[in-house]
Amino acid sequence: MKKILTILSVCTVMLIGEQVKIIADKFDGNEKKGITVFQGHVKITKGNDELNASKVTVFTDKNRSPYRYEAEGEVSFYIDLKENNATYKGDAGKVIYFPNKKKYQFYKNVHLYQLGTDRKIFGEEVKLDALDGNAQAIGKEKAPVIIIFNVEEKK
Repeated sequence: MKKILTILSVCTVMLIGEQVKIIADKFDGNEKKGITVFQGHVKITKGNDELNASKVTVFTDKNRSPYRYEAEGEVSFYIDLKENNATYKGDAGKVIYFPNKKKYQFYKNVHLYQLGTDRKIFGEEVKLDALDGNAQAIGKEKAPVIIIFNVEEKK
């Protein structure tokens, strides 16, 4: 009976959640530590979302559920945030994603574009909270944050 309940709960989770697909040249995993490292032409897709990087480290909890992704080296991404009807694409030197909190942290020469609008953010560090729509950006010592958007004037 216990096995049947376990199988049913796993099937239910698979039906509700979206499939994550990871392609890479190299894979190293340590199940006890909950750390898996993918290297070389890494491509991760989940639904409409896509992440490309030289290296991605996935941190999992005791149930093997990912709670943190760290992408490094020529990172590019496409993120469809259904929660706030926004779609982003861009690139950075490093990206950290917390799937349980729907929070993104972008580092090192960040270029973030909101598709369907003219909104752009360039900086050294950008944080984005998909649940509440908050964003925060920090520039370099000698380079400010640049935010570009259109303003419609009322006639």
